[in-house]
Amino acid sequence: MKKLIAGVVLGVSLTTLAHGAGNPQAGEQKAAVCTSCHGPGGQKPIMATYPKLAGLGEKYLYRQMSAIKAGDRAIPEMTGLLDSLSDQDLQDLAAYFNAQERIVSQANPDLIEQGAALYRGGNLATGVPACAACHNPQGKGNEPGGYPALGGQNAEYVMKQLKAYRDGTRATDANSSIMMDVASRLTDAEIEAVANYVSGLH
Repeated sequence: MKKLIAGVVLGVSLTTLAHGAGNPQAGEQKAAVCTSCHGPGGQKPIMATYPKLAGLGEKYLYRQMSAIKAGDRAIPEMTGLLDSLSDQDLQDLAAYFNAQERIVSQANPDLIEQGAALYRGGNLATGVPACAACHNPQGKGNEPGGYPALGGQNAEYVMKQLKAYRDGTRATDANSSIMMDVASRLTDAEIEAVANYVSGLH
């Protein structure tokens, strides 16, 4: 009897999780407005300071859109764009963009060595941890933890976000607190180097 009850509880839990998950096909139907800035499939933004959304991580994308809609993460260009969308709409969009293939950018070869050292080993002298610990050695991110895939992301966008973490203007959740601490230990030169490195990482 206990096994039966446990099985029913597990089944209901899995059904709930499956029901709450985003639908990529439904998300595609809702993504038209997003493509005007982020490009088809979120792969090629019209400006380098805009993020690529493709393959970024479903959990991460959903959290960020939720924060933007709630006003917890202020992005002037996104003002009002998500207001009419339901929670399910946001989940569907997150699933759609996460299912798209990431396109790798071209890194500046002059900065690769310094960027690789920071990404893979951090900076022991200043207490900077290796980016690879949370974002994966190949930049694929960590979906269960909600850490985004960084490989192929626009360097300009990564630099902008690291500086926002450093000056405290991007502070929305627990993961933001981690990044604020990390970014506070980075110099401008280190930010440029690691941002350049991840832009070509795959």
